[in-house]
This record gives sequence, C-alpha cells and structure tokens, in this order.
Amino acid sequence: MNFSLYIAKRYLFSKSSNNAINIITGIAAAGVVVGAMSLFIVLSGFSGLKDFSLQFTNEFDSDLKIIPESGKIITFSEAQRTQLKNSEGIENFSEIIEERIFLHYKGKNQIAYIKGVDSLYGKVTQLDSIMYVGEWLVPNEHQVVTGLSTNAKLSLGMNDYADLLEIYVPKPGTGQLNALDPSDAFNKENVIVSGVYQVNEDLDAKYVFSDIAFARNLLSLDSTKVSSIEMKLLPNTSEEKVRSEINKIFPSGIIIKNRIQQNDALYKMLNTENIAVYLIFTLVLIIALFNVIGSIIMMILDKRKNIKTLYNMGASLKEIRRIFFLQGTLMSVLGGLLGIILGILAVLAQLKYEFVAITSTLPYPVKLKLINIVIVFVTISVLGIIASKIASSRVREKLLN
Repeated sequence: MNFSLYIAKRYLFSKSSNNAINIITGIAAAGVVVGAMSLFIVLSGFSGLKDFSLQFTNEFDSDLKIIPESGKIITFSEAQRTQLKNSEGIENFSEIIEERIFLHYKGKNQIAYIKGVDSLYGKVTQLDSIMYVGEWLVPNEHQVVTGLSTNAKLSLGMNDYADLLEIYVPKPGTGQLNALDPSDAFNKENVIVSGVYQVNEDLDAKYVFSDIAFARNLLSLDSTKVSSIEMKLLPNTSEEKVRSEINKIFPSGIIIKNRIQQNDALYKMLNTENIAVYLIFTLVLIIALFNVIGSIIMMILDKRKNIKTLYNMGASLKEIRRIFFLQGTLMSVLGGLLGIILGILAVLAQLKYEFVAITSTLPYPVKLKLINIVIVFVTISVLGIIASKIASSRVREKLLN
C-alpha cells in the first residue's frame, strides 16, 4: 500500500513530459476545487436564507401550542388553568381567541382574523421584536394592533378617535339573515388602532390583535372558551415530558404542536428545496469528476512504459491499479478540501463585508455550519473514490504486454 501511495503522489504532484497531460490534469483538479467551493457556498447561502425565512417563527410562534382536535373552541376550566400553571417545565402560557372578521374603514374593506390575547402573551412571544410603530394594546380597552400590510391597505391612522376602525363578525346562531336589516346578522365593534406590528407580508395581512375580553365579547363567548393556548417552556425542558403533563390535563379533544409543527408546510418546502439544490450541485460535481476520470485514463496511457517496468519488477496488476486509484482519490480529496477552504473564506467575507446584497439595505444571508462542511467533504470524497475506481479499472493485462 505504501508503495502504491508513494508512486501515486509522485504522479499527482510531478509534471509529465507531455504538456497536454499537465493541462488536462490541471483542468480536472480545478474542476474539483470549483465544484466543491460552489456546493459549499450554495449550501451556506441556503442555510442563511432558511434561517432568515424562519426567523419570524422564533418571534411570533410559541414553543408549544394547544389547538382543538376538531372545531374551533377548547373548553378551558378554572381547574385546568390551575393544573397548567402548576405543571413543571412551563414558564408561561397565554389564552387565545381567534376568528375570522370583516374590517371596514373609510369605505375600504378587508377580511382578517382577530387574535384576542391576554396580558401574558408578551411573556410567551417576543412582542418587542414585532412592534413596528405605536404601542401595544391596553387590556380591557377597545384597542387593536394591526399588521403593517393591513394598515397600508386600509390607510389606517393610529389613535384616530375621529374615524374608528369597524370590526364585524357573524352572530352565532342559525345564520339566517334579516332581509330588512342585514346588519342584524353581525356583531359590530368600533376600535382604536394603538400600534402596528411587522413580521412578514402574509402575517401582517392576516391578524388583528385585541384584548381577549374584547374578542370574547365580540364573539359572544364565555370565559371558559378559548381557540388555543400558547406556551413558553423553561430552558432545557423536555418537550415530551410537558406533552405528557398536558395530555393528563386535557385527556382528549386537543392537538399539541411545537414550533416546527405549527409551520410544517414551510419547513417541508424549505427542506425539499435544500435537497433539490444539493442534488443539482452534486450533478455538477459528477460532471466535474468526469474530468478526473479522463485525466487518470490519459495518465495511464502516458505511463504505459513505467507500468510495464513496475510489472516486470514484481508489482502486481492490483498494486498498479491501486496507484491510479489513489492518484484520483488524492486529487478529489485534496481538491475538495481546498474548495471547502475557499468556500469558507468566501462565506466569512460575505458575513463581514456584505458585498452581495438582496436590496440596498439587506445583505444576502449566509451561515457557516459544520454540517455543510461535512456534507461537501463526504460528497466529494465518495464521488472521487467512485470516479477513481472507474478510471483505475482501465489498467488491464493487455496494457502490460
């Protein structure tokens, strides 16, 4: 093995007398370096883009969320509240009322969801990070906090007591409409906009926050009814243990979702895109490694006399094949390592200098992750070994005659 490795290193690092072989080998090595570098940069860019796309989940979504298994409402008794407060691992929880509503302001209309929250909501999610302008609503007041998209579409003003925002919701019951006065089919409340939040475009147009008592009154619900319960867990708490405690408090009729499950469609989409990007650039690497196969085969043809000499000196066919196998493997592994190093430098440069930007104020997000280094190194190594095996198999007995 040491004999084959020694010869392989000599062939890899020393120049051939045939200048065409040197050019082909250089192109093959450069292809491996560029391919590994490209794959690493793309994976790092996608990691940064994924974190950027999901950053709102850390701000807006809770650690755990209880929702009804069917229907829209959970019955939440005082005894269950007490049990949930005394449960280990739960730092805080907030009761939520959520329902579709109709907004009307100065002739402009929009469909949205009211999200009634209690005073503990700010301890479950990061309110400070989502507030765009204004103040968070005051409990037991006719105030709401709207999203930036809703605010822009309706041209809402803040603390405008002259023109109030009108909220309509269908009255519970049979749904029959009074032909003489259709407004009898709706509950209506006028509110003041106290502030504006910003998370992302979809959420900014979806929710209107209000006090939970206001939402219950609007929807004609009593204090034992909630749409969901959002919870913040203590650090280093076992999620499974908390789930087990919750299932004891609510024996049936609920579903418990963590932050990933609350956004399962988005996570699946991003993971699918990540795999697709990896496969596309792996195909590019495979094409680049065809150059390695070609350069090794050309080296075999160029070294026919040396191969015959080694064979006559006692080297077996297997050992001679191993020389070119190791040459190709070394070219792939060393080229991959160099490509990864260059990729790391490129990512660090982007993190520090932000020379690639999406907009004038938003640099393209990248993230340096160990898993991406491992993925690129393993990919280039495995593909390099396969390519080297294919190329070294061209050393046959008829070449030695």
